[in-house]
Amino acid sequence: MKKGLSLYSQEAVILFVLWLGLTSSLNRQELIIGILISIVIPFLTPYPLSDMGLKWLSPKRILGVVLYLLVFLKALFIANIDVAKRVLSPSLNINPGIVKIKTSLKTDVGKMLLANSITLTPGTLTVDIRDEYLYIHWIDVEVKDIEKATKIIAGDFENLIKGIVE
Repeated sequence: MKKGLSLYSQEAVILFVLWLGLTSSLNRQELIIGILISIVIPFLTPYPLSDMGLKWLSPKRILGVVLYLLVFLKALFIANIDVAKRVLSPSLNINPGIVKIKTSLKTDVGKMLLANSITLTPGTLTVDIRDEYLYIHWIDVEVKDIEKATKIIAGDFENLIKGIVE
């Protein structure tokens, strides 16, 4: 994928703002280094930070990211409690297996975010992605039906990711 000059400049601006946020300094030396690094890095990376440039910074997408983080943190908390109960239970009530789920996400970024969201939630691990299917190792297989498993495992994540990246 080729980057146009405007994408380079947009990436440079985003990187420089990030630099300012991380350094929290307006020292002349740090500003000069930040500008130089922000100009050089986009030329060294083969893909833009975003094919959409600064369109990523729309209020709708920012709200989508905030909602996604809230849903993810809730799922993370619930899954941690569930796994902790299973580990502390003397009977170790598990039924592990690999299930296949189907995603409607079209972009690689969307699929990657979904796979990582699933993997970061305790009790599930994304094993493989093939086309529109994800293969998930599930600590306690509740259903084997693709549609039902998709709803249980990917449900809210997929809809929110779709609103952010697609």
